[in-house]
Amino acid sequence: MEIRTTGFGHPDAQKLAADVQQEYVVRYGDGDQTVIHADHFDPPVGLFVIGYQDGEPVACGGWRVKERDEDGLRDGDAELKRMYVVPAARGRGYSRILLRHLEQAAIAAGRTRLVLETGTLQPEAVGLYQSEGYAEIRKFGYYKDHELSICMGKELVGAEAELVADAL
Repeated sequence: MEIRTTGFGHPDAQKLAADVQQEYVVRYGDGDQTVIHADHFDPPVGLFVIGYQDGEPVACGGWRVKERDEDGLRDGDAELKRMYVVPAARGRGYSRILLRHLEQAAIAAGRTRLVLETGTLQPEAVGLYQSEGYAEIRKFGYYKDHELSICMGKELVGAEAELVADAL
């Protein structure tokens, strides 16, 4: 898989984002209502990438800067958003490759922790994040009071050596 930085406004990003919204509709009955703007993912305050296989967009994800707030977010945080792999490309490790790429980029941008919100009806996502060292944190954001919401985080300080070793 080739990973390209595209930005969230790119047509391929918009198509994959629409696909993931439909996945949420199937699983939860509605799309994600969290406010997202394309410029949230523009460097240096964010990053959005697409994974291509044989020239076709098969995966996407990004992060955006988050700062200290009343929900327990901290200065130095970055929030993962719109992690998605098309159904035909699942089971090939693309989400893990994409996640590690985003972690490395967040470290390079000076971010100290990645946080995310997922849900109980996405057990494959929860399993991926747990296997990559993410642990539950205090709920934040639009769905913080929703019973199906799970928020997770991973400290990036000290993770640099692990990510470099895994890349070798």
